[in-house]
Amino acid sequence: MTSPPRASRKEIVKRRADRSVRFFLTGGTGFLGSHIAVELLRRGYRVTLLARPDKDQRAEERVREILDWFGLPGSERRALKVVEGNITRDGLGVDRALREVLLRETDEVIHCASNTAFSERKRAAVEAVNKGGLANVLDFARESGAYFFHHVSTAFVAGKTAGLCPEELVAPREFWNAYEETKCRGEHAAASACGEAGLGLTVYRPSIVYGDSRTGRSRLFNAVYFPVRTALFTKDLYEKDIRERGGKKAAEMGVRLEPGGSIHLPLRIEVAGRGGLDLIPVDYFTAAFLALMEGATGGGIFHITNGRAKRVEDIVDYSCRLFHMTGIKACGPEEFKERPRNPLEELYDHYVEAYGPYMRDTRVFETAKSQFFLERQGLVCPEFDFEIFARCMNYAVETGWGAHLS
Repeated sequence: MTSPPRASRKEIVKRRADRSVRFFLTGGTGFLGSHIAVELLRRGYRVTLLARPDKDQRAEERVREILDWFGLPGSERRALKVVEGNITRDGLGVDRALREVLLRETDEVIHCASNTAFSERKRAAVEAVNKGGLANVLDFARESGAYFFHHVSTAFVAGKTAGLCPEELVAPREFWNAYEETKCRGEHAAASACGEAGLGLTVYRPSIVYGDSRTGRSRLFNAVYFPVRTALFTKDLYEKDIRERGGKKAAEMGVRLEPGGSIHLPLRIEVAGRGGLDLIPVDYFTAAFLALMEGATGGGIFHITNGRAKRVEDIVDYSCRLFHMTGIKACGPEEFKERPRNPLEELYDHYVEAYGPYMRDTRVFETAKSQFFLERQGLVCPEFDFEIFARCMNYAVETGWGAHLS
């Protein structure tokens, strides 16, 4: 297949500057994709958003609800076109006539759609999106007149390793889960396809993304939220048993009500001595994405990370302070050799098993390439301190962990 002619770097810079670019964006109803789409619209860019319907709503209705959540005014929505489709289907699930229109008017492709499930039993679904879906989007990009492909990946393509992880393609190795593996292989697929087609390629590798550091608002409550939510659920469960049913089950687990009203949970969480969580707020990710997109006109691979690992010990302390719990502590694996896990610890570990490798992470992500552009914009990742933690977790609790977003 002969690729259409692509714009030069000079033309790319000019079209972005005068906002004549039209972006074709996948994953715009997802966490990261929705923030990118909204920021593009706020900056005056034109966006075509490919979205799936669900069983109750058409794609346009789903997108409208998301834009309402962001509070995006009608004047900034006029540059948005919503197209109903599905990246896992041939031709992206779009009829031929509309596909031809999209191919002609697309200048740059931003691929955010991803299945982030960790469970091995969900591997087929993860591969369908992260491999098959990516292949379909790359086919679309090659056939279009687009001149750039922006691929949202993850810093954890580094796989099972320790120490410094470079901002370059990683040779496939062992991985902690299907998500890491498919994202790593996806980067190689994107590099190969874009190289053959003469498409510019930028790969964005965020670490663990949480809600807005300024407001606490979020549309997703996994990652750092899930272990906290699990501890809080456990606390609420046994507190109810103590207050309403005499506390027999709580006593069997060693849970008790303290004189000051706090709930004591005999819960040890295994950590690595020098490890921690590399956490970035979604507002920083979005600003960094746009800074790299607009600044790195030659493309490249960029980590969007904190660089200062947040110790699990600190998150335990924050959780206990905010939710009035005692007894939870982080400790090394040697303590479990001396004293095996108690029933409460076994139950907790079962629920957070998928997040264990990230709670004991010793990977460090190189940022020299990304910082070259981010520092010029004065972008610095906020520290995940108690105030930001409380802001985010209070919002999560107030919204029922996403059950009724406000």
